[in-house]
Amino acid sequence: MAATKPIDFRKGHDSLAAMVKSALRKDPFTGTVFVVRAKKADRLKLLYWDGTGLVMACKRL
Repeated sequence: MAATKPIDFRKGHDSLAAMVKSALRKDPFTGTVFVVRAKKADRLKLLYWDGTGLVMACKRL
């Protein structure tokens, strides 16, 4: 799933999981990969549950 609105890139695991629950109305602990972008669209964050914990990966384009 990809969020269409940019987010504050200072957010961490817990804040992104809360955003997924409230804004996307999805459960972040299902194994689905959630993609969010920065305001300039030059950075991405991926959040997913790997079965043992939340994983957050960052990518600078």
